[in-house]
Amino acid sequence: MTPLEKIQSMKMPFAELKGVTFTEAGPDRVVAKMVVRPDLCTLRNTIHGGAVMALADSVGAAATVINLPEDAKGTTTLESKTNFIGGAKEGSTVIATATPVHRGRRTQVWQTRLETEDGKLVAVVTQTQLVL
Repeated sequence: MTPLEKIQSMKMPFAELKGVTFTEAGPDRVVAKMVVRPDLCTLRNTIHGGAVMALADSVGAAATVINLPEDAKGTTTLESKTNFIGGAKEGSTVIATATPVHRGRRTQVWQTRLETEDGKLVAVVTQTQLVL
């Protein structure tokens, strides 16, 4: 099973609720996209910060899962920091790309860049995942 197939076979109910689709996965890069729906927006039909953070968390967690040591039982987010740069309007698609900062035995750190389809930076999220 490829890393992308592994992620796509995982049951991630909250990612499914948000409409997250994983499009690429490997040990050094995981990519997913999400359409900005009205229920994911705040004022002026712009993506809500919580939706941005939740998308990044799902992608970082999936990246950790495909990089877990053989004896690991899973992962959970320990810490997450978000730098909001710009917005994404309702109807646009946000693309989240996670790359590793650190992959250790007890923790992994991932940085996820979220951009619109036309390359406009929406946010940069750095999260620490605990290896269980």
